[in-house]
Amino acid sequence: MDAPYRPKITRTSRPLTTEVEAVNERGEALATPIAGEHPLTLYVDKREIVTLMTLGQAPEALAIGYLRNQRLVRSIEEIAEVQVDWETESVAITARKQIKGLKQKMKKRTVTTGCGQGTVFGDLMEEIDSVKLRDDVTLSEDTLYGVLDAVRRHETVYKSAGAVHGCVLFDGPEIIYFIEDVGRHNAVDAIAGQMWLDRVDGSDKIFYTTGRLTSEMVIKAAQMQIPFLVSRSGLTQMGHRIANQVGITMIGRAVGKHYLLFTGHHRFTKTVMPTMLA
Repeated sequence: MDAPYRPKITRTSRPLTTEVEAVNERGEALATPIAGEHPLTLYVDKREIVTLMTLGQAPEALAIGYLRNQRLVRSIEEIAEVQVDWETESVAITARKQIKGLKQKMKKRTVTTGCGQGTVFGDLMEEIDSVKLRDDVTLSEDTLYGVLDAVRRHETVYKSAGAVHGCVLFDGPEIIYFIEDVGRHNAVDAIAGQMWLDRVDGSDKIFYTTGRLTSEMVIKAAQMQIPFLVSRSGLTQMGHRIANQVGITMIGRAVGKHYLLFTGHHRFTKTVMPTMLA
């Protein structure tokens, strides 16, 4: 059996932190790790698309996922090559054939509230109506607690340096991908790109983000066919409306044993507590 198609890509992650000197409240000089931040300008067939500010953990996956989530390409098979060059702070994507409608899609842009780049191209908001998520999968309260515990125990740039957002793809309570970046949209795009590269089906997976659940985060999760969206933060009114619209099971303020279930109640199963004897 032939291996699934995979474009030619570089592997050029950057150091995730660097040390600088800081002075604490007692006047002591301390070597302190801070998160990296690098501009990365994305080109498709020599056309400049966008400049992303990124931690640099997974730049190739970030570029692929950005094109995927902005609907600028429809499948991994459309991409021939992804080349990152940190000397020029650029990523060049070569398509296998000319991408239809790219110029037209670039003309229509909606600026969103997301940190990082946070833009939606083309008719992304209109296409959300066509998304259909699975209703035959469930998330138990015990699995949710397992997810939150796995995030708590995972070693992260945020713990050492702060200033970044993290996104995690889970299969049950098991971590598949854990990616951090200076903006949560970069992190989710990198996961989307990695899912394409590895042929990972999102239809029964759980997506966790440290950032707030805005309309764009909900749309991206839905496009990745992921039915469960969890955040330690809150949500926006538009994020709530779109989550209801597409039927995502959305959980916010999820820390420790606390959470708020906002939408998609039909997929969530509460742990049955044993009846207390008199």
